[in-house]
Amino acid sequence: MTTQTTPAFRYAAVTFDCADPAELARFYGALLGYRTLFATDDFILLGEEGAPGLGFTRIDDYLPPTWPDPARGKQAHIELGVDDLDAAERRAVELGATKPEHQPGEERWRVLLDPAGHPFCVTTLA
Repeated sequence: MTTQTTPAFRYAAVTFDCADPAELARFYGALLGYRTLFATDDFILLGEEGAPGLGFTRIDDYLPPTWPDPARGKQAHIELGVDDLDAAERRAVELGATKPEHQPGEERWRVLLDPAGHPFCVTTLA
């Protein structure tokens, strides 16, 4: 009788659909200080060796989320911990993020949109 071992799973990355992986990789690379681990014309993986990263994959007919309008929901979003909400918001906007008018908890977190339209939050809660 053979003994089966349970495979170990590790969280490796989350990948965002987008029209331009290079543009989104530049934005998040600058925002998080990540470097390119792998790149093709259609996919880029950012991160640090041995740690979870972020991927960006080209979708030809990509349509950005319309958050907070549910027509094309947010699809996914990430939460980024920061020490200073105002400074983090300014830096993200300098790098190409936009701030939507709708802010459900502006004192605790800020919802921003990356250059491809994906919502992400900066928060002092993490």
